Amino acid sequence: MISARSLVIAISWAVLSTPLIYAQDLSQYRKLQFGMNLLSAAQQTGMKPSEARTIHQRPALIQELEWRPQHFLGDPSLKTDPVRDLLLSFYSDELFRIVVNYDRRKTEGLTDEDMIEALSAKYGTATRPTAKTIGFSSSLVYNKQEKIIACWEDAQYSFNLFRSYSQTLGILVFSKRLDALARAAVVEALRLDIQEAPERELERKKKRDEETASRKRRPG
Repeated sequence: MISARSLVIAISWAVLSTPLIYAQDLSQYRKLQFGMNLLSAAQQTGMKPSEARTIHQRPALIQELEWRPQHFLGDPSLKTDPVRDLLLSFYSDELFRIVVNYDRRKTEGLTDEDMIEALSAKYGTATRPTAKTIGFSSSLVYNKQEKIIACWEDAQYSFNLFRSYSQTLGILVFSKRLDALARAAVVEALRLDIQEAPERELERKKKRDEETASRKRRPG
């Protein structure tokens, strides 16, 4: 089995894949910069913009783009990449949140302290909240919460290390300004959904009635 030290080195290498001039810069993860648009983020990850999911369309466009290494089986560098998947969230075509989930098989043996040490090499000294949880869903209907074991933040960005109930290690990084705007937009989108539900139901009923009447008029 790969040693914990080797795993720390692998994760450090992945996190430190940006130039050292950006050390302790929380405004980006790898080459993904907060505020970049969907097209640029898709190009950086080798994805297509058309693969993004639309979560809400109004009052602001909320989209998500998921990256998984199995999409790129021909890339040998991904065999040692400890990341299992990335979930990129966009508010009005600006990247505001990144969720990183590590592959449990590739991080087996790593303790919380190992991870904190690896990430602190780039982001500086971590704070250790005792009872902090964080949600990272773009839907308030299903908003998964995870316990934070360490965080790094400044006035603009927040970088949070978590270990899920399934013991999967992960990172949630977000722009505080854009995240606040996105959360407000999601709340308003859900309010509009509830408000407009009766009208949409009437429209669906009218359409069903028209289709039923059309079938009855057809000969034989």
